[in-house]
Amino acid sequence: MCRSIKTLRPPVLPDEATEEEVRAAALQYVRKVSGFRAPAAHNREVFDRAVDVIAEATAELLAGLEVRGAPRVDR
Repeated sequence: MCRSIKTLRPPVLPDEATEEEVRAAALQYVRKVSGFRAPAAHNREVFDRAVDVIAEATAELLAGLEVRGAPRVDR
């Protein structure tokens, strides 16, 4: 979908994705879907909330994935 969103799971990333990487991916997704690089003031709240929700969902997804052949890290 968006070329600047990178895969955030092993073995593509050797280590666990950082909070900054997860948030950057969420921001790129919201920018792509909304069509705004930076929203106008009247859209800032909903834009920022969408980034937060997507970052949370991404972190949950990554925490729950089991990649075959990769050791599972307990959290």
